[in-house]
Formats: sequence, structure tokens, C-alpha cells
Amino acid sequence: MDMRSAKNYVFWLFCQFELITCSYLMEPWEKVLFYSFNTGMVGMLLYTTYTCVAAQVGTALRLLWHCLGTQPDSAASVVK
Repeated sequence: MDMRSAKNYVFWLFCQFELITCSYLMEPWEKVLFYSFNTGMVGMLLYTTYTCVAAQVGTALRLLWHCLGTQPDSAASVVK
């Protein structure tokens, strides 16, 4: 895929987003508020997903190690 077709594809996706959300009908100041809110929500969702998934994977691995009978690597993890 060359850069021109990638650019056209991204532009096409943006046009689809505007059609689905009807944001092409908004005034410029409304678009700024709308996109700012959506960007903030996506950012918070990604951050929350990153922190929660990391904690859940760590807990699942500790449980798996405990079930398999594997000893913890350090004495600090036993104290927890």
C-alpha cells in the first residue's frame, strides 16, 4: 500500500465517521467541542483499559502460578 492510498483511506474513514455521527452538519465551534469530548473519552478509556488489564493479567498470572505450585521468585512477593 503506498502512502497516497493510505492517505485516501484515512480520509475515507474520516468522512464515514462524519456521516455516521452527522458532525458534517455542525458549525466549527461545535465540531471542536464534539471532537475534544470524544478524544478525551477515548483517552480515558484507553488509560483505564491499560491500568485495569495490567492489574487483571498480573492477578491471573499469580493465581495460575499458585495453582501450578510454582514458587514465587522473590521473598517480597510472599510478604504481600
